[in-house]
Amino acid sequence: MKFISQLYKLRLLYNFFLFLALTNIFFSTGKSHAKTFFINDVEISTPFEINFNKNEIIDEGFVKAFNELVLSIVQSKDQTKLKTTSINQIKGMIETFSIIEEKFVDEIYYLTLNVSFNKKNIFDLLETKNIYPSLPVKKDFLFIPVFVDQNKNQVSMFSENMLFSSWNLKINKYSLLNYILPTQDLDDFSLIKRNINNLETYDFKEIISKYNINDHIIMIVFKDNNKIRVFNKIFFNQKKNLKNLNYTEVNFDDKEEIFKFIDNVKLIYEDFWKSQNQINTSVKLSLNISIDNSNNIKINKFEKILSNMDLIYNFYIYKFDNKNNFYRVIFNGTPDKFLEVMSFQNYNFEIKNKIWVLNDKS
Repeated sequence: MKFISQLYKLRLLYNFFLFLALTNIFFSTGKSHAKTFFINDVEISTPFEINFNKNEIIDEGFVKAFNELVLSIVQSKDQTKLKTTSINQIKGMIETFSIIEEKFVDEIYYLTLNVSFNKKNIFDLLETKNIYPSLPVKKDFLFIPVFVDQNKNQVSMFSENMLFSSWNLKINKYSLLNYILPTQDLDDFSLIKRNINNLETYDFKEIISKYNINDHIIMIVFKDNNKIRVFNKIFFNQKKNLKNLNYTEVNFDDKEEIFKFIDNVKLIYEDFWKSQNQINTSVKLSLNISIDNSNNIKINKFEKILSNMDLIYNFYIYKFDNKNNFYRVIFNGTPDKFLEVMSFQNYNFEIKNKIWVLNDKS
């Protein structure tokens, strides 16, 4: 009887652990996860006519949302490769959408949508086009524009510089860079004037040190008759990048030409930033990770981190027992990069029999 009683207890214990494991499975991942790209406040308007078709307007909103996503994660040189993406392909990559607002005003129909795209499906499409996407990471840069008229040996900054006063007047929704302009300071202007003949080597540290922003862009526009040379010093992550750009016949007295010039330079900066955050989706590292399944809070936290990490291509539970959940994680990068990004989340790993055992340092 004693043996039967012990067997019964063991069976109850086993059932209890099985219940816990199943709970973790069904109330956590259960199936493939993929982070979604959210494109919000997509606005469409069209005249209300006899042949008005609301579904066609929504489709137009889907196309606009897709194009906005492309502009934020794909460098300009590759964006034309996606111009022929059909509406059916776009719909197949949509995770969810919602109508935020719709209204009729003066026989015009206005529609505002929120659209989310499945990250895995988007990356699969880009891979077929031989396009490496970039992480849509927003970034603040201290931006110092200087204009030098070499014919007059004259330098201009701040409000007297049309590039300064116009730079932030037009901001696109899909832009990743936020430009922090310096405050108008006469001492700073005097510094620039004193260094007019060596601006390319001048480090601007007296000005930069006033701001709590390490990363910065110094743009020096040299005008020599009709020739325009733009010397850029981009300082990011303790590294300096130099870029020279050449233009002809830019009329800096014409507002439209100034905006066209600004748009062109901003595009180059955006492409640079995207190149720093590029994902090689052709690299798919498969990792087997185990995590103690006795703590639902930690499991949910771990899965949330994976779900919100752009370098995670996919993950799912492939088996479990009474102690652990076993995840298969597909990562777009090297093992060292995975360890680096996970260490930022206070996780480290111990490898046992090709299984990465998760340790939570928090």
